[in-house]
Amino acid sequence: MTHTRYAFIKANWHSDIVSRALDGFREAIGNQAEIEAFDVPGAFEIPLLARDLARTGRFGAIVGAAFVVDGGIYRHDFVASTVVEGLMRAQMDTDVPVLSVVLTPHNYQETEAHNAFFREHFVLKGREAAAAAQAISENRRKLAA
Repeated sequence: MTHTRYAFIKANWHSDIVSRALDGFREAIGNQAEIEAFDVPGAFEIPLLARDLARTGRFGAIVGAAFVVDGGIYRHDFVASTVVEGLMRAQMDTDVPVLSVVLTPHNYQETEAHNAFFREHFVLKGREAAAAAQAISENRRKLAA
């Protein structure tokens, strides 16, 4: 597999959990790619930056990661759905793969047990995003050949 650049955007809400996805992504990609990480305040800001990064033409794929929980003020599933729709739109508008590690648990509570579970879960999701990014990059290379 050839050298590829990836962008990884992560929301700062619950950064101790969300940053673990980047750890898993880096671990799975290894040294065969360059990864640029970008922080944004929250999940809502990910699609715009994903689109802007895709338009640069510098990245083989872009990953957005966030942990969207029900804070009691608004419906977290609406926010997550809107973000994922924005990521899909960025992907389709720019022809650059944009992958989602935007997770929305239904019964999250800020306990150490839940935090520990989701920290490990985000590592797994980061690894899965890396595998998807590599597979998409390889398929696109084959199509271009």
